[in-house]
Amino acid sequence: MSPTDVSARFLAEDRDTGHPAIRPADAATLILVDRSKRTPRILFGRRHPKLRFMPGKFVFPGGRVDAQDRRVPVYGMLDADSERRLLTRVTRPSPGRARALALTAIRETSEETGLLLGTREAGVPEGLPEGWAAFGTAGVFPNLEALTFVARAITPPGHPRRFDTRFFMADVTDIAHREEGVVGPEAEFVEIAWLTIPEAKKAEVPTITLAIIEEIEARVGGGNKPWLPVPFYFTRGGKMYRDALA
Repeated sequence: MSPTDVSARFLAEDRDTGHPAIRPADAATLILVDRSKRTPRILFGRRHPKLRFMPGKFVFPGGRVDAQDRRVPVYGMLDADSERRLLTRVTRPSPGRARALALTAIRETSEETGLLLGTREAGVPEGLPEGWAAFGTAGVFPNLEALTFVARAITPPGHPRRFDTRFFMADVTDIAHREEGVVGPEAEFVEIAWLTIPEAKKAEVPTITLAIIEEIEARVGGGNKPWLPVPFYFTRGGKMYRDALA
């Protein structure tokens, strides 16, 4: 499949030509879906208005990969389609890198929202690195089987921060523990909201987040089949393209 040029929609937002050579960092985010009602809802957090990056925007929880994410004991494995696509069109692909990306989405969600995605079926995890203490205290193993890789996007050049972000999707029923007091006026997320897709489209979200919302709308409408292609947004020659990881 040939990539589709989508430049007009993405390249102008928050661009700063004073930062042309920043290399994108590996990052991951989690799209958490609640299907308990007739209309599915998705979890968003509103970023603190004083943050430098995307202040006041509604976003999915997520962030950059930490080296220690590679050393976390887990429950289960990523599904074969997700792992294969995570290893596609990257330098130095490895199962460990794919695993770390998935774990980053889980860790960042716990740090920003207090929601721990995992299971208590495997006992209490031991030897957890810094940043994962909440899982040990709650007796929760991170559960890779709960995740599906659903999208990828690389921030265009010219931005003060650039990320090669992998978007994972999971169901709210896979939340094993909820910590209180994580979200608040002095936290990274000042509030969280469960929004329907129509509500999310009208919310104050970054342009790329809006695109991913539309991708999720199509995916959920198609039954979230594991063989559905994964959209990939990237820049080439000053233009933004949408391709697919089949």
